[in-house]
Amino acid sequence: MADEDCEPSRLEQFRQIVDMDPDDSFSHFGYASALFEAGRYPEAVHEFREAIRLKPDYSAAFRDLGKTLERTGAPTEAGQVYREGIPIAERNGDLQTLKEMQVFLKRLEQEPGQDT
Repeated sequence: MADEDCEPSRLEQFRQIVDMDPDDSFSHFGYASALFEAGRYPEAVHEFREAIRLKPDYSAAFRDLGKTLERTGAPTEAGQVYREGIPIAERNGDLQTLKEMQVFLKRLEQEPGQDT
């Protein structure tokens, strides 16, 4: 049996980290990102929201929450999240995150039939 077969999965590792320090926004963000990569979008939404609750100026969490909401078929809510996150990223000087959210929001607003 290979060594990696004995190790907990990446998701389990992140879950353990969150369990050890449930008040750490970065742990929730990491776990949410792993859930997103695994296609477990509703769970990722919950974890990104928790990261934001713990650190309300966490602009990357706003960006990734918006992307996750888009994946769950909630473009209106995703647009609201981007609108909330854009000024936060601007205040923080997170220029790359700011630009990404602006692009994502513009794309959402240009999609036919989207009421964002």
